[in-house]
Amino acid sequence: MNEFENKKEHSFTVKNREYATLDGVTDVDAFNEEEIQAKTDYGALTIKGEGLHIEELDLTSGCLKVNGKITALVYVNDGVKKSTFRRLFS
Repeated sequence: MNEFENKKEHSFTVKNREYATLDGVTDVDAFNEEEIQAKTDYGALTIKGEGLHIEELDLTSGCLKVNGKITALVYVNDGVKKSTFRRLFS
């Protein structure tokens, strides 16, 4: 069985390393101006850069829009934790 079956579709688009649109985001664990840690059904995704700002986050549709200087997008499969918000209120 494929490990990605029955998972919400995920994609991202980066424009000029200054603007990113991500679909299929299920949560955002942490963020600051240098790093955004998002969760998808395909693993955790870390966006690294400078002056990063979350322009839009809609967990219902799974859309995350980020602006700033984007230097890296890295997937991490191990050690994914619940967000602080979900730990406090679940």
